[in-house]
Amino acid sequence: MTAPNLAGYKAYQNNKYQTASPHRLILMLYNGAIQFAGNAVQAIQQGNISDANKYIQKTQDIVYELLSSLNVKQGGELARNLQNLYFYVIDRLIEANLKKQEEPLHEAIKIISEIKSSWDEIGRRGTLG
Repeated sequence: MTAPNLAGYKAYQNNKYQTASPHRLILMLYNGAIQFAGNAVQAIQQGNISDANKYIQKTQDIVYELLSSLNVKQGGELARNLQNLYFYVIDRLIEANLKKQEEPLHEAIKIISEIKSSWDEIGRRGTLG
């Protein structure tokens, strides 16, 4: 991409995030976590330890961001359950990174995908304020 085209693309990408609804931003985080965890699986399969570490850390960063977005006071039991799931996913990601194993990553992807699916359904039903 040439410099003017690259600048336009970057502006478009920036705008995409700045104008997204809070619901859409959370979906983007879930998608990013799933993508990076999948990239980590591929890196482990290829024996690329450096990339595996990088992608697992990116996944962890996203899950920490999801954790920080929870409002446990307002969200009550649902928010506490999500908080526990996020902590569990982080534990699985740490194990995957320490042992360079795929199985904990597959489990993390499954959990995040299920949460994302529920979040997506909430958006379709319009039950989110």
